[in-house]
Amino acid sequence: MRIVYMGTPDFAVPALEQLAAAGHTVAAAYSQPPRPAGRGKALRPSPVHAKAEAMGIEVRTPISLKTPEVQAEFAALDADVAVVAAYGLILPRAILDAPRHGCLNIHASLLPRWR
Repeated sequence: MRIVYMGTPDFAVPALEQLAAAGHTVAAAYSQPPRPAGRGKALRPSPVHAKAEAMGIEVRTPISLKTPEVQAEFAALDADVAVVAAYGLILPRAILDAPRHGCLNIHASLLPRWR
């Protein structure tokens, strides 16, 4: 399958690794933009950003997914599915509808079980 992966923290890295190891094509990885960190407040990429780059996967870090340009770039990836794991942005309808088979969300919280 052709996948767009969307994630940011450490929690989201293993799923990215497993999708690639399973032989799926990861067309791009979306992650939150690099943030200032450390003593010098140098910009530091998120764990998913760093791992995707190390794996040779294109990384995109839009501030918002609401602009027509960002939505068109996402749709142009021609993905079968988007896999989302703690990405950090709400996905607008245009993003949700772009992949052929929709978007799958991976969530670690047990909270919904107790509602």
